[in-house]
Amino acid sequence: MPLGDALFESGGQLQSVYFPTTSIVSLHYILENGSSIELAGVGNEGVLGISLFLGGNSMPGRALVQVGGCGYRLKKHLMMDEFKRAGPMMHWMLRYTQALISQVSQTAVCNRHHSIEQRLCRLLLSHLDRLHSNELTMTQELIAGILGVRREGITEVAGKLQRAGLISYQRGHITALNRAGLESHSCECYYTVREEFHHLFCGASHYQEPALVRLV
Repeated sequence: MPLGDALFESGGQLQSVYFPTTSIVSLHYILENGSSIELAGVGNEGVLGISLFLGGNSMPGRALVQVGGCGYRLKKHLMMDEFKRAGPMMHWMLRYTQALISQVSQTAVCNRHHSIEQRLCRLLLSHLDRLHSNELTMTQELIAGILGVRREGITEVAGKLQRAGLISYQRGHITALNRAGLESHSCECYYTVREEFHHLFCGASHYQEPALVRLV
């Protein structure tokens, strides 16, 4: 799953679902003028292609690989055969759908009410969680596209975070130097999304280990 690869295009017919492992995919909504903004990110905690088992066969936006890596691809008929068994896969897919809807809703609130600095810190923290690493490969242009802001705004905020000793940024490579500092500069949206996922998966006492987590 190379950086910049489009797994789905808006309105395109789904042929497979994807389970990222070391990659992160951004779900974008594309406007008529060509501009876009991220609705949600999907990494090793989730799946791409939930429209398939929600009754549709297409995605409303574009799925773009923003951190290159690997993942699993499953043909749609195999996915649906398992989903229709009404077993653990169906239960976990529906739980993940709720978690994804919560993330999309929280992202909409965040884009409207929080500063670029808060949103950038939220983005960095969520990526670090998925990669289990302190390093990211992301250009300022890519980040600007994800957050739906001008590149100059990202340059200014990234410089501020670097001067504060929270990150090191050089030629598209970001290293988190002070995670606690990033958390203090982020908004509550980061914690809200993380806690909702933990509640739906790790806090489910009547199920065993989540199927999605076990896959990766």
